[in-house]
Amino acid sequence: MHDVLIAGGGPVGLFLAGELALAGCSVLVLERDQEPGSPLKTLPLGLRGLTAGSAEAFYRRGLLAAVVKASGADENEVGADPEAVGVPVPRGVSHFAGLGLDAATIDASALSFRLPSPAMEGFMTSLEAVTAVLSRWAAALGVDIIRGVAVTAVAQDDEAVVATAGGQEYAARWLVGCDGGRSAVRELVGFDFEGTEPLFTGYVANITFGDPHRLPLGFTLTPNGMYLRTPFEGYLGMMDFDGGTFDRSQPPTREHLETVLRRISGTDVTLTKVHLASSFTDRAMHVTAYRKGRVLLAGDAAHIHSPLGGQGLNLGIGDAVNLGWKLAATVHGHAPDGLLDTYHSERHPVGASVLDWSRAQVATMQPGPNALALRRLVHDLMNTPDGTTHVYRQTSGLFHRYDLGGKHPLVGRTAPDFRFEDGTRLGDLMRQGQGIALEFGSDHVLETTAKGWAGRIRYAAGQVREDLGFRALLVRPDGVVAWVDEDAPDRDEFAQAAAHWFGKPAS
Repeated sequence: MHDVLIAGGGPVGLFLAGELALAGCSVLVLERDQEPGSPLKTLPLGLRGLTAGSAEAFYRRGLLAAVVKASGADENEVGADPEAVGVPVPRGVSHFAGLGLDAATIDASALSFRLPSPAMEGFMTSLEAVTAVLSRWAAALGVDIIRGVAVTAVAQDDEAVVATAGGQEYAARWLVGCDGGRSAVRELVGFDFEGTEPLFTGYVANITFGDPHRLPLGFTLTPNGMYLRTPFEGYLGMMDFDGGTFDRSQPPTREHLETVLRRISGTDVTLTKVHLASSFTDRAMHVTAYRKGRVLLAGDAAHIHSPLGGQGLNLGIGDAVNLGWKLAATVHGHAPDGLLDTYHSERHPVGASVLDWSRAQVATMQPGPNALALRRLVHDLMNTPDGTTHVYRQTSGLFHRYDLGGKHPLVGRTAPDFRFEDGTRLGDLMRQGQGIALEFGSDHVLETTAKGWAGRIRYAAGQVREDLGFRALLVRPDGVVAWVDEDAPDRDEFAQAAAHWFGKPAS
């Protein structure tokens, strides 16, 4: 019997599998598709954006360079100048409802507790690239993956959970559904799934244009919807405000796509061939609880929304990073009471915020004078320093703060990438998925105390290039700051924080 079953071998399921295996859990991934690749995962339709927060997650597990290479991105455009000092100014910022924003407008002084890092910027990738890197990582860590089996039944009791897939039964202590927006695990276990119905049918297609000069690159909003062309040859995106009625009702043929595009664009553009096309909607749904007994959900299995703003993949990666170490501690029996419940209490508000962010964008893109007036107002607000900075903070994945009960504004946020005098960075110390106790100085006050959590917390001390006024920090395995001390490090406070997150110390 495995410790954990994961339904779904996409990026979220594979990242979670790697996190669990890194912590010494036995993991089995059950993937519905027979092959890891598909045309929908490759460019151009598999195009996805990784936020700076996701880049940071890959960096902390030693995977960033591989993902950048597989994505064909420029590593120099992802990280900050290694010799930079002070708060790095972002080079790019996301859009809001297709409204482009100028990164130069960002108020860098509002980006507190940031230090130069190899992972400072988001970048474009593909589902194929991310899945390939994570598949190799998971396999190297000993994760078992069975492909071509779909979960058709789930049963659980107080001790274990059994999933039926491909006619076979697989038992484990825990099951995590990472099986997408139409999650079988979610349906079989009976999670409540609530939200709002769609306003549009969206399309992504790889096509050959008869006259591409008729359609400019970028987002184009019209009185009848929106279309998007990118530098990727043949890529087309559209939003048709039909109430979502077309989605999955029939195949998106060349004739249908051409009719919709002509109506939205107001041109007589021609499509000579459709190589591949898919549809989606802005239906925004969210499970009311991320856990039901021994079954948990992550990624699109827990929340679905429109792809506007490119938050879906990143939200799922955040789920996996948050859940992995908590579930591993539970498996090993040293999790403090209630630790696994913090997965829901921390991630559900983040999911709800992303759903609202998606809904707000759709509201400004609807046809009609009311939405147009709203869009003008949003445009004006977004192009102020405060507005652009707000969008960056909302979409970069670097500035969310979990409510961990601490008063210091850094507690609950992702840790700065402190750099020691020998060049070692915090991100380098986190590759094994342990918590990190950092002490800046040569006194080593916390070293003996930290030994009580050996194997769960790694201790590191010394002078750093920029300490931002801190003397000591405790960083969770997901990179979130759990405790800080700006004065002489207090052993008792550190021990209380360590016990709160990592359980009782070894005897």
